[in-house]
Amino acid sequence: MEVGVVRQRRLADNIVEQLEAMILEGTLKAGARLPAERVLAEQFGVSRPSLREAIQKLAARGLIVSRHGGGNFVAESLGSTFSDPLLHLLENSADAQRDLLEFRHTLEGSCAYYAAIRATDVDRQRLSEAFSTLQDCYARGGTVSRAEEGAADAGFHLAIAEASHNAVLLHTIRGLFDLLRRNVVTNIGGMYALRNETRDMLMAQHQELYDAIMARRATEARDVIHRHIAYVQEVLAEGQQEAQRLARAQRRQRQLEKPAEG
Repeated sequence: MEVGVVRQRRLADNIVEQLEAMILEGTLKAGARLPAERVLAEQFGVSRPSLREAIQKLAARGLIVSRHGGGNFVAESLGSTFSDPLLHLLENSADAQRDLLEFRHTLEGSCAYYAAIRATDVDRQRLSEAFSTLQDCYARGGTVSRAEEGAADAGFHLAIAEASHNAVLLHTIRGLFDLLRRNVVTNIGGMYALRNETRDMLMAQHQELYDAIMARRATEARDVIHRHIAYVQEVLAEGQQEAQRLARAQRRQRQLEKPAEG
């Protein structure tokens, strides 16, 4: 009976596999600096030459960027679902903002559902910290900037995505983080001007969402997300309709003020 030669796997390939898994699961984030080679080699229990070989392989795949004298970093491009110019276009398009809210229905509903089922104690601590930051923004009311509140809101939703333990959902949310944060900033400014109860409604909805996830009520968590985004859509649609009515009235007024020809 003929048998093939059993090839021993290179140690560097094992290191590559572990680092790839850390990038995929979000432990190593886009732009993050890797520990110094000496420290990383000790953590993996390998020699520095084997570690360097692994890093070179990851760099060749576009996952790691080595900077002369500056260390090794996870490639920034891994966290960019959209380019900066496209982000600008999306941010300034009312239709694109509507489309993002529709997309969030499915994406964040799934994140909340799986977070309620899969969140570990570490995830729950992270969620509690993110929720506390958001609550602090709400408590400070008009003294907090929209940018700070938008970042806290988006950060809470990102913590939910991390707790979902679904790599595709997590990296999609991370790639959309800047767009999501800007979307929230744009939304809350208009919503607070339209309805006095908006801040209280958002506070209550986020509280419900947090409670449902922490209590592992998956279906309820998904439903709360859907109601939350539906509320945002409703208020923004109301504002858009009001803006359209105002524009029509102004056009009629300008027409009336035109001097008569003759």
